[in-house]
Amino acid sequence: MELNADFKARVLVHSDQIDWQTSPMQGVDRRMLDRIGGEVARATSIVRYAPSSSFSAHVHAGGEEFIVLSGVFQDEHGDYPAGTYVRNPPTSFHTPKSDAGCVIFVKLWQFDQNDRTQFRKTMTQDLAAPVAGVATATLHRDPRETVTYSHLDAGATLSNADAGGIEMLVIEGSVDEGGDTLGKGDWLRLPEGHALSAVAGDDGAKVWIKTGHLPHARPPAV
Repeated sequence: MELNADFKARVLVHSDQIDWQTSPMQGVDRRMLDRIGGEVARATSIVRYAPSSSFSAHVHAGGEEFIVLSGVFQDEHGDYPAGTYVRNPPTSFHTPKSDAGCVIFVKLWQFDQNDRTQFRKTMTQDLAAPVAGVATATLHRDPRETVTYSHLDAGATLSNADAGGIEMLVIEGSVDEGGDTLGKGDWLRLPEGHALSAVAGDDGAKVWIKTGHLPHARPPAV
């Protein structure tokens, strides 16, 4: 399966306009944003766990990165409330579930295969003092990519011209970018060479951004 697999194209997805699709596990549904591969795939998705649902134990051969958007995600390592950012590198293992239900934004098979750094953090914990209405925390940085979380005041502009492509998820509020309005849950991917200029709406915005990673996009090594 290939979905939004042309990494030289600008892609905007209003996720609330996508139907939920069932996964192999009952009670776990997903909205696919981009994908290369079948059930094992390089994938970016929004995943919904119904209350008392679970996924079978599995190893993340290609790594897993996710944000908890609502509810509480759980596994044998603990509880992950909304606002938690998690990186589970290649060879990591867990058995996910959610007693109360949750929604997560998740990326699979997008790690350096030699990466073994596993961590979780609250995205707001390292927010810097705002500059021109934008407060940003660096969630992760390595030679391949940079991951950040930002709070934008109403009308503030977040600009980014990092090399290697830019990806943005709106977590709260809204932004205008390139003539389009993105609301909560909307996802934008800009190809390498395209700069981001996002202006927050009247209620401000909270956004997750990843840069530098698109030149490394490959199908999963199955």
